[in-house]
Amino acid sequence: MELLFQLIVLLAVVTGTLFSIIGVMGMIRLPDVYTRLHAVGKVSVFGVVLLLVAAKTLGAVDFGKSILLVVFLVIAGPTLTHSLAAAAYRMGIPVRQAVRNDLAVKFPPAAPPEVQRLLENGAGPDDGDETRLDRESPDREDDEGETEVHRRDA
Repeated sequence: MELLFQLIVLLAVVTGTLFSIIGVMGMIRLPDVYTRLHAVGKVSVFGVVLLLVAAKTLGAVDFGKSILLVVFLVIAGPTLTHSLAAAAYRMGIPVRQAVRNDLAVKFPPAAPPEVQRLLENGAGPDDGDETRLDRESPDREDDEGETEVHRRDA
């Protein structure tokens, strides 16, 4: 029976550690804040829960405490990542390669004023990353009273 408990502990520790490593790799490798939160929020919770199962099996944690911690992690983990993603969206952090954006109708994404001026004047993602505002020359109004934004390629 002791061998079975040790096998369960070993399996839970190895699997939980692998889940945690995959979460860290997702945090490093994924392109934007939303996919990084998805990797950390889903995978790391499962990793910690499996480590708690190993601790309970070894007898290091009381059964009631371990169940309470698992329930708390399963509820709080996704709630926290959802709150962080919603805050990032409302701050105007762009979504990379979004296929569908359900929040755009209810909460239009905010962009910094410099980006809004560039978009209004026809600058877009096709201009490349090197397109930016010329901070040395101020905005001027043209003959029609519209603000002219000066760009330069870096």
